[in-house]
Amino acid sequence: MRAISPGLHLVSTPIGAARDITLHALDVLAGADVLVAEDTRTLRHLMEIHGIPLNGRQVIAYHDHSGEGQMQRLLGLLAEGRSLAYASEAGTPLISDPGFELARAVAAAGLPMSAAPGPCAAICALTLSGLPSDRFLFAGFPPSAQGARRSFLEDLATVQATLILYESPKRLAALLTEMAATLGAARQAVVCRELTKRFEEVMRGSLADLVEQVDGRDIKGEIVVLVDRAAPVEADDTTIAAALDQALKTMSVKDAATFVSQTLGVSRKIVYRIALDRSQG
Repeated sequence: MRAISPGLHLVSTPIGAARDITLHALDVLAGADVLVAEDTRTLRHLMEIHGIPLNGRQVIAYHDHSGEGQMQRLLGLLAEGRSLAYASEAGTPLISDPGFELARAVAAAGLPMSAAPGPCAAICALTLSGLPSDRFLFAGFPPSAQGARRSFLEDLATVQATLILYESPKRLAALLTEMAATLGAARQAVVCRELTKRFEEVMRGSLADLVEQVDGRDIKGEIVVLVDRAAPVEADDTTIAAALDQALKTMSVKDAATFVSQTLGVSRKIVYRIALDRSQG
């Protein structure tokens, strides 16, 4: 086992199958001075499965309710030159995970930090989905309140990337129904449930199809929802002119033409001609 350097080491843990952990992650867990986890029971169990002894080391909980005092305690240990392994409850730390605040504080303090990469439900689902993977947006958990959720989805409606969201199984039916209404019932989507676990399930189809597939079912487990990118919008001269009017408020003609051309996916030559007309008018 290689020596573990001082600093915070972010450890990705399995999202289901315990054997999905990497050898690098096991080395970090075996060699760190202090172990930190969102759920200490989950980490202890994982270490038992892989035969990694605690050897009297501290196991410290760090989660959404830990507070500033716990963060300062961890920063103090790092400042002393200790090595800390932070393990998520499942998957990659900082992805819908409370370790974000800790990592940001460590970076702001100029303390060393590294990562032992590994499982991530969002990426695992993307590879299984069959949806375009050249550009994607991880949007996390949508709001639970209906109004806030609708606004959240409206903001994502025209994004030219595959959308990836996490959702509670109890709210899945409501989310899919709202998506069909907001994003379009024909939009292709995928629901991944219990990835890498015994009852793994992948449902594919239009949003309307998926609404029917989950209707009346008692859905359980961890859920990832993926939606295909929006169909490109055909920009006419009026659309281009409106976009340019906004861009020209803060940009030069050249920069505005480049920005609008890239944003709307139209020829820069055409946009530049319209931009010149608008700026001279």
